[in-house]
Amino acid sequence: MTRFLIALAAAGALHANPARAADAPPPPHTAPDTLAQRLQPCMACHGAQGKASREGYLPRIAGKPAGYLYQQLLHFRDGRRQNATMTRLLAQQTDAYLQEMAGYFAALDLPHAAVPAQPAPADLLARGQALATQGDAARKLPACSACHGTALTGVLPATPGLLGLPRDYLIAQLGAWQTQQRRALAPDCMAQIAQALPPADVGAVAAWLAAQPVPAQQHATISAPVAAPLPCGTVAGPGGAATR
Repeated sequence: MTRFLIALAAAGALHANPARAADAPPPPHTAPDTLAQRLQPCMACHGAQGKASREGYLPRIAGKPAGYLYQQLLHFRDGRRQNATMTRLLAQQTDAYLQEMAGYFAALDLPHAAVPAQPAPADLLARGQALATQGDAARKLPACSACHGTALTGVLPATPGLLGLPRDYLIAQLGAWQTQQRRALAPDCMAQIAQALPPADVGAVAAWLAAQPVPAQQHATISAPVAAPLPCGTVAGPGGAATR
């Protein structure tokens, strides 16, 4: 008798609450179909709004020249740069969509976070400064500033700035050029430069660049037309080198 009364009470409760009886699922959550929403996976690695990861190793993409970002997306998609996650995300994307992605991040005008200080010996920094601002005539190496701008903040349309990047990241990218894990369209001027740098010079130029503050005017500039110091397949004309 007791079990009958319990069952009868339960049946009455379900009758009084039809929604619960039907156990209807909640309405589906819908996200806005905007470019910003679709690019959220990029920010999982490159930080909110592409301002770089908290650790600083994965680079900032916000505010970089659109031409540069587009070229790098093509390189990842087409196998000239090696990163399994990037290749997987971009494998099915069209050239036009990659241009949209590049334009979105290039248009983000955001403050630059300071790179954590990493002390280095004075003689190492002096060598790095010489390479970055004067080059090495004996090795026929142009200065970084010859392509990346006198302020090293980049040159439009497609040469990125070199400031605000951690030393380890810069070393890793120069190493990738040396080992052909990172390539660009021929003639690959950055590969030629990186392969002429001995390990000590790689460390020196990376240490000096990483120690420089990002200026208030952090944007890539428009350079006067001058001959590029080396033939470069990625971008014709001044600012031909394509490295972050």
